[in-house]
Amino acid sequence: MTHEERRQIMEKIELFEDDPFYPSLRSKKIKGKPGYFEFSVNMDIRIIWYYENGRVIVLFKIGHHDIIEKFAKEN
Repeated sequence: MTHEERRQIMEKIELFEDDPFYPSLRSKKIKGKPGYFEFSVNMDIRIIWYYENGRVIVLFKIGHHDIIEKFAKEN
């Protein structure tokens, strides 16, 4: 990832810390993966996350948009 992409990731994670469903993050459930969500960093980068023990949020994967498709196909 480029320096600019890393900067964007950190900005979005700060928003996410305050509100995981802040509108510009476009957080949503991942179809076919119960309990997993994604949010957008920009038009290409996504972050996959989930709740652990109902209250702790774990950032699971960070990558370009195709990580969602690949993750959804995993068993």
